[in-house]
Amino acid sequence: MSKIKRILVQSYHYQIDDFGPNMGTYIPDVPAAFDKWVVTIETDDGISGSYAPHFGATGHALAQVNAMAPGLIGQDAEAREQIFERLKMNFRHFDKVGIAALDTALWDIAGKKYGASIATLLGGYRDKLPVYASTTSGQRRPGGLDSPGKYAEFAATCADHGIPAFKIHSFFDGNAKTEIDIMTAVKNRVGDDMKLMTDPASSLKSFMDAVEVGRACDDLGFYWYEDPYRDASSSAVAHKRLRDFIKTPLLIAEHIRGFEQKADFVLAGGTDIMHIDPELDGGITGTMRLAHFCDAIGMEVQLHTAGPMHRHCMAAIPNTIFYELALINPDRYWNAMQPPIYADDYGDRVDCVDSDGCVPVPTGPGLGVEYDWEKINAWTTSQTVFE
Repeated sequence: MSKIKRILVQSYHYQIDDFGPNMGTYIPDVPAAFDKWVVTIETDDGISGSYAPHFGATGHALAQVNAMAPGLIGQDAEAREQIFERLKMNFRHFDKVGIAALDTALWDIAGKKYGASIATLLGGYRDKLPVYASTTSGQRRPGGLDSPGKYAEFAATCADHGIPAFKIHSFFDGNAKTEIDIMTAVKNRVGDDMKLMTDPASSLKSFMDAVEVGRACDDLGFYWYEDPYRDASSSAVAHKRLRDFIKTPLLIAEHIRGFEQKADFVLAGGTDIMHIDPELDGGITGTMRLAHFCDAIGMEVQLHTAGPMHRHCMAAIPNTIFYELALINPDRYWNAMQPPIYADDYGDRVDCVDSDGCVPVPTGPGLGVEYDWEKINAWTTSQTVFE
C-alpha cells in the first residue's frame, strides 16, 4: 500500500506576448499574464505524482483542491475510486471540479509505481490519435482570423498539414449570418476533404438563430454542431427540441458538471454526442466512467480541449474519434492557453501532427511527460503544503 503523505499545491505566474482578449486571438505586442497551478502528491514509499491543468487551472478549481487535499492525507493512493466517491459526497454542494487534478496526480503515482503509462493501466488500445483543428475565435482587427476568407485559408492550411477535421469558433457576435458566412467559406474552400464542425459557444441570441445555423449545418454537411445558443447548453429539453428541426448531430454537455447530471442530460435527449472535459469532470476516473456509460448506450464522446491526460484517456476510449488541437489560428499554430511548462517534446501544435493527421500518446510511466520544474519553481508565487 502507498499511503498519501504530503500534498503540495504551487501557484505560478507567467506571461506570453501577442495575445488577444478572446480565446487566444492574436494581437501583436499585446501581452497577457496567466496564473495557473500544479498539484503534487507524495506517498510514504517515495513515489510522487503531479498534474498541472491547462484550461482547468482556474482560481475556482484551486480553491476546491485546497479544500479537498487535507482529507487525502493518510489514504491509500491507489484507492482512486474510493477517494473519488468520498470527494464527490463531501463536496456535493459544489461543482466538484477540484477532483480532476487530484485524481490525475493519483493516476500518475500508479503509473510510476508499476512502470506503466496511464494509457496502459486503462487498457489503451491505440498509440496515435486523429486530431481536429479547433480555431480561436475571430477578431475584427487585422490578424488571426479576421474574415471568413481567413478561416477558409486556415482550414486549407490545416488540411495541407494532414489534419482531417476542422472546427470553427466564430466571432461570437450573436449573428447567425456571421456563423453561416464563415461556415460557407470554409466548406467552399476545402469541400469534402475535411470533416467540418462549428461551435458558436452559446453566443447565438435566440433559439430560432440556433435553428437557422443548424439548418445551414445540414445544407453544408457539417459533422457536428456544438453549444449553439445563450442557454449555455444547459437545457436538455431545448436541445431535444432543436434536434426536431435539424439533422446535424449535436455535441452538447460541456457545461454540465457531474457524472449523474451528464447521464441525465443524455437520457433526456439533450445531445447526440457527449462532451466530456477531463479537467472539469472528475479527471481520469470521471472521464472513463462517462465514456463507458455512453459506450453502453451507443453514444460517442468527445474530450474537450487537449493535454497529456486527455491523450491517455482517449487511447482507451473506443467510442471517440478526434483529439482537439485547441485554439489555434494562422498567426499562432500552438495553443496559447497551454502553459509552457514541459521539459520534453510534448506539445499541442500543428507541427506536432504527423503525416497521418495524428498525435502520439505518451509512453513513459504515469502521464509520461516531464514538467520543467526549474521553470515552474522560478515562476511560483505561492505554495501550500498539506501533510
